Amino acid sequence: MKYYMAPMEGLTGYVYRNAYHKFFSPMDRYFAPFIANKKMSSRERNDILPDHNQGLCLIPQILTNRSADFLAVAKELKNYGYDIINLNVGCPSGTVVAKGRGAGLLEDPETLDRFLYEIFAAYDGRISVKTRIGMEDEDEWQEILAVYEKYPLEELIIHPRVRRDFYKGKPRLDAFSYAVKESGHRLCYNGDICSAEDLQNVTEDFPKLDCVMFGRGLLSNPFLTEMCQAVGNAEKQAGNAVRDHMQENKERLYAFHQEILQNYMQIMSGDRNTLFRMKELWFYLGASFTNSDKYLKKIKKAERIALYQSVVDALFREQELLIE
Repeated sequence: MKYYMAPMEGLTGYVYRNAYHKFFSPMDRYFAPFIANKKMSSRERNDILPDHNQGLCLIPQILTNRSADFLAVAKELKNYGYDIINLNVGCPSGTVVAKGRGAGLLEDPETLDRFLYEIFAAYDGRISVKTRIGMEDEDEWQEILAVYEKYPLEELIIHPRVRRDFYKGKPRLDAFSYAVKESGHRLCYNGDICSAEDLQNVTEDFPKLDCVMFGRGLLSNPFLTEMCQAVGNAEKQAGNAVRDHMQENKERLYAFHQEILQNYMQIMSGDRNTLFRMKELWFYLGASFTNSDKYLKKIKKAERIALYQSVVDALFREQELLIE
């Protein structure tokens, strides 16, 4: 089974990726948060610089509905050594969709088809797609998948929700099942894998599946891939091995947190910018601890790094990890 880290804007940039790669079971591929303009900003360029991603298999992602803009960014990325580009056809954000980008590209399959034709005709590298299954209804998926089948995609990463679902409700597994039966592409499943049991359920439904992408579940529990690796013959033994080393795991998670904090402090100006990023992380990471609510409220209110650090230290000292 191959494991991918999903791109999450403001969260899984190179600081987070490098810290994760150092302290936890490495991913087979890391996907960078999307680049949305025809020319990369300094922040976007810093995120994909090879020097900032040493030892990682990084796949840059582009968010656009203009072939000229895609090709301009892809050319610049190729100059940095990237020959696989991921196209975002899944972002459900209102501001993104209103411009016909992300999931907005799914509204008109003919427009999607024309866009893919133009970029595949002009780009000589490999292109993968991360997609949803429609805008309003999963009945749209059959026509959308037929468009994807026209092109030599590197792989097709499917989040089986429509845009109006955002992240609510259960993934629409019938749509993924249709792709398994009808698609000739290498497929990757993405959506609501938050525990080893979730992965086991997906692989039981799709026994030939050999690739999954982790998003919010991984941010909430960085040990998730290690728990998922327990699925199989050594399930109980491996699962117990993780649980039997709770104190070591807490120390590892604390070191991971400190690595992220220190690196943000080095590249960002002032406490406010650093704390903004750390607070975003705790929106998810708080789920890894017992009785975390009162600490999370203090973290949210903290305006100085010294106060923030004291609250985090108290949380690690006074509460236990939740690893299911």
